[in-house]
Amino acid sequence: MEMKYWKKLSHTEQDERITRALAANVDFTHSVCLGIPASRLDEQVFYSQASFLKDAPLLRTYVANPNHIGCHTFGSSEPFFAGTHELEREVIELLSVDFFKAQPGSCDGYVAAGGTEANIEAAWIYRNYFIQEHNAQHHQVAILCSSDTHYSVAKAGNLLNINVCAVPVNEQDRSISKEAVSATIADAISRDIRFFIVYCNMGTTMFGSIDAPEVYADVLRQHNVHYKMHVDAAFGGFIYPTSAPESVLNFANAEVSSITLDAHKMLQAPYGTGIFLARKGLMEYALTKEASYVHGMDMTISGSRSGANAIAIWMILFSYGPFGWLEKINKLLYRTDWMCAKLDELHVTYYRHPRMNIITIRSGYVPAALAATFGMVPDDHSSEPGWYKIVVMDHVSIDQLHDFAVQLGQSLMLQPELA
Repeated sequence: MEMKYWKKLSHTEQDERITRALAANVDFTHSVCLGIPASRLDEQVFYSQASFLKDAPLLRTYVANPNHIGCHTFGSSEPFFAGTHELEREVIELLSVDFFKAQPGSCDGYVAAGGTEANIEAAWIYRNYFIQEHNAQHHQVAILCSSDTHYSVAKAGNLLNINVCAVPVNEQDRSISKEAVSATIADAISRDIRFFIVYCNMGTTMFGSIDAPEVYADVLRQHNVHYKMHVDAAFGGFIYPTSAPESVLNFANAEVSSITLDAHKMLQAPYGTGIFLARKGLMEYALTKEASYVHGMDMTISGSRSGANAIAIWMILFSYGPFGWLEKINKLLYRTDWMCAKLDELHVTYYRHPRMNIITIRSGYVPAALAATFGMVPDDHSSEPGWYKIVVMDHVSIDQLHDFAVQLGQSLMLQPELA
């Protein structure tokens, strides 16, 4: 488990790094800065001299209110917040290299407002790439994904005026076949679609299923069309690289051009902490030239964004280190294995990828009242659900899973046809 950047830091070491970073930022209290349309958080509400802040570097960062507008891995950035920009660069480099096997210095990226934004950023970049480099028309560009893919791809298609081509999945193992991919591409080509933005899932939202990138790539090459591949690791990005180190959904795979993560899922960071990673040479296709008053270049959807979100990710990663994180992931996988064993004893039909912490149960086995009692999430809120899912997060204990298994077993005894 050789890591280049990722290690465990004590609270004192983290505090010292963040204190130095904030000291390198503009100090709105003591510096003269007449042209910045921002300030520290309002003192009437957020008192910056509260004694507890000295032991809370993340809260100090929120109060200092650094703006992380732009992409800090590319070119120059606003000098007023240079200190915390550096910590965001560390996050992007650590994740690219130590999680996703990139070569050092080979990736750009930024902390987005969430996985949805990061997924849309990818489509925006590749649509512009195809238009600028291959003279593509909007109607010739499409997103290619499985039918289990997150709804953010539908948003991307709508916002960017490009098609979305969904490949049906196998109902039992949630996989995509070469035959299904080929049929979907052939249909797209018949509608004059020639350029494909592939979304390959590392942990679908409902099932936690993992896509095989070679299935897409083999078929796309056979059809001799242009494509770029993005990995949607919004859920799986902070678990699957640890639970499946042999994975090919990373930058060691030449097919992969960019990756989305969501730190506010498995990493338990505050909401609004998505991450977009991309190989060098791609971010500039999202350059907004009109943002001329910004020092550096803005290639992000969100523009201004809180630097505190990047600091939260940095702190969590360095609080655990790789071995602490391995222990945490294995604990969650053990609980998931335990629950699956109980479901097997009850002869309940479910789907679970063996390296993931999501269990999705056929709704026919779970009474709606029981699902509501245990806070299970259906695949469809607007009509009769086909599935209910359990996500074994940090707060989900074996005691809770045991209680669910007992009550599920009791309900099945009342349904002889399912028992």
